[in-house]
Amino acid sequence: MARFGLHGSLLAAPGQRGALVAHMLEAASLMKDAPGCELYLVSTSEADDDAVWITEVWRGEADHDASLSLPGVQGLIERARPIIAGMGEFVRLVPQSAP
Repeated sequence: MARFGLHGSLLAAPGQRGALVAHMLEAASLMKDAPGCELYLVSTSEADDDAVWITEVWRGEADHDASLSLPGVQGLIERARPIIAGMGEFVRLVPQSAP
């Protein structure tokens, strides 16, 4: 099975990046013990005050898809939605090394 990765950004509503980071750190906490999750990294950009970057590495795409059904995930998405102004760039990856 090929490993699966995503790298992309969410754009926070103006002045809401800190709140969005908090939500995404909560997501990272939920993913810590998710089956197949090897990395869930939350980062910010010095070049964009509204961007929150997420890097995910999974054992396989099915593990990533299943993570969306874990307890608490859909509620977290609903709580974060009002402060997400848009989606930035997203790239699907095939990781070649372990984190």
